[in-house]
Order: sequence, then C-alpha cells, then structure tokens
Amino acid sequence: MKVALIGVGQAGGKVTQSLVEFDYNMDFNAVRGALAVNSAEADLQNLNIDTTLIGRDKVKGHGVGGDNELGAEIMQQSTGEVLENIDGRITSEAEAVVVVAGLGGGTGSGGAPRLVQELQRIYEIPIYTLGVLPGDDEGALYQANAGRSLKTAVRESDSVMLVDNDAWRGSGDSVAEGYDRINDAIAQRIGLLFASGEATEGVGESVVDSSEVINTLRSGGISAIGYAATEASEDPEENVTTITSVTRNALLTSTSLPDVTDAESALLVIAGDPDRLSRKGVERARRWVEDKTGSMEVRGGDFPLDSGKVAALVVLSGVERSEKLNEIMEKAKMAANSQTTETNPDEYTNDDLDSLI
Repeated sequence: MKVALIGVGQAGGKVTQSLVEFDYNMDFNAVRGALAVNSAEADLQNLNIDTTLIGRDKVKGHGVGGDNELGAEIMQQSTGEVLENIDGRITSEAEAVVVVAGLGGGTGSGGAPRLVQELQRIYEIPIYTLGVLPGDDEGALYQANAGRSLKTAVRESDSVMLVDNDAWRGSGDSVAEGYDRINDAIAQRIGLLFASGEATEGVGESVVDSSEVINTLRSGGISAIGYAATEASEDPEENVTTITSVTRNALLTSTSLPDVTDAESALLVIAGDPDRLSRKGVERARRWVEDKTGSMEVRGGDFPLDSGKVAALVVLSGVERSEKLNEIMEKAKMAANSQTTETNPDEYTNDDLDSLI
C-alpha cells in the first residue's frame, strides 16, 4: 500500500523517520513521501526527513509544553503552510495518508487530529492516524492528553492504528533504549503492513494486496497490530504447524494493544519465502484468527520475502469495545480529573473526556 507519512510532534517525527528508513532498507518502496511537523525546532534538527516548523510566532520554536489545546490551535493556524509543504508528497500514487503522532505530548496530541480533519476535507483517499500512547510512567498530563486526543482522532480518522508505549518496551531498558525499541517495533510492523501489495521477491500463492488492507481498516475505530516470526523449514509441509504457531504468538503475545483479541474485522499476512509457505498452513491460521477474534470478516494471504523465517502479521480493526481500551480511557479520565486542581476545573467533565475539536 503506497502511503504518504506526516509525523506531528517529537514522537511523530521520530517514528516517521524510522518508518522511512525501514521502508528504504527493505526496498519496499511503499512510503512515497514523508514530512515531520513540530512546534519545537530542536526536535526537528536531528531528523533526516523534510521538516516544517509551525507556531513560530506563538511559541518561538520552543514547543507547546504539553498543552494540547495550544497544539491544536497552532496546527489550525498553520494548516495552509503544512498542506503546501505536503502537497507534492501526496501524489496520485498514494493510496492513503498516515498522520503519525505521540498522543501524550502537546503538539502531537493536539495537532494531529486537527491536521487529519483538514486532510479529510481535501483528499478522497483514506486518512489514518498512527497514534502512540504514553507509558504508565509518563504522568497525569500525558495520560489526560492521550484520552482527549484519542477520542478526537477516532472521530476524525478513517482508522486509528494504536500502539501502547509499554507493549514493546523491554523491562530493563533505559528511557532512550525503550523509545528506540518501540520505534523499531513500530517500523517493522507498520512498515510490513504498508508494504503489503507492493512488488517483492518471488510470487506467493495468494498475495495480499492494498485493497485488503484498506478494506480491513474500513470499519474504522481503533486498530491493533500483532507480529511474530520464527525459523522456517525448507519443506512447506513442515511449516503448516509453524504458521499456526507464529500466528498465535502474533495475536496473543505481541500486539500493539496487549490482551486485545475481539475485533470487527482482521487481516492475517504470512510473510516468508514462497517456496516454504504452505497454503494449508495459511488457511488454517486464518480460521484460527476467525475463531479467536469472533469476526466473520478475516482476510488472509501471503507476503513473499527472501527470508529463512516465516512471520505472521495480524491486523485487528474495530477493537474499541475491548477491556484494554476501557482501561486506557478510564486512566485518562482519572488523570484529567487529577489535573483540575491545577488547571481550570471546567476543562474536563467528570463522566467523560471532552474532544479537542
């Protein structure tokens, strides 16, 4: 699936760069344009992709300090400039635009939904959000920001691909190591998803194409991504069980939203050497995903790669009714209420989080 990427805020810019580098290193050619947008000039200086500084008159290049209402306001005032800078990157080849943002910081959580809203007005292709939730240790302000931003992004986006910051962080990681691990995991999983349907080595029996990705995400709401890989036998018959096993690991132990399995629709992509992939194994794994998710709309297919491993990528769409999402929103509401003693007590409602826009 050919995409254009727009990273908003510090985390959004870094994840976008990781996606660009992964796509380039794997020679997938799925990312057809990328731009990083931020109100903090220092966060743009270390990026190797094109950048746009917004809000110069208001915050003088120093960022919004976690204030996502200010982030939304600055993006609203800067959409003309941002759209002008991305216009050449969203070509007729692009099948979707993905706005990438950390949902805890001010510029990303406030600016991303506002930008998505404007992109929806202009473009007819799907506009997705790739949102990264703050970790449990990142404080009440970030949790409250994430709840408000997520609520708004779900309303404005065709789908929100959501990543829990703690899902792929190692227990012994430092802060920097944790973020690097998360960015690499996002790039591998989301990058492989984008690459589905693009030209690759070999010819599979039933290759996934872009329309299957788009149709899976069409149900809207929130999506989660799972991934796992293991060594493959040279004999495809020996990989029947291997494919089912790696699919189970992808869904049950390595999703971007831990413990989420119920979904409205799903996509299973089995990647590996076409000569080692078993059609029986792929179909058996697809039926298992159907049973586990409770969805009758589960698509599946191959993704040919020159590799000695077999990998499973599982996309779950429409997971917002899960217990995990309820926990996330409840945590955000509690964080928002705890902020009322320090900010305007009317800023948040007690029974729900208000939208940013």
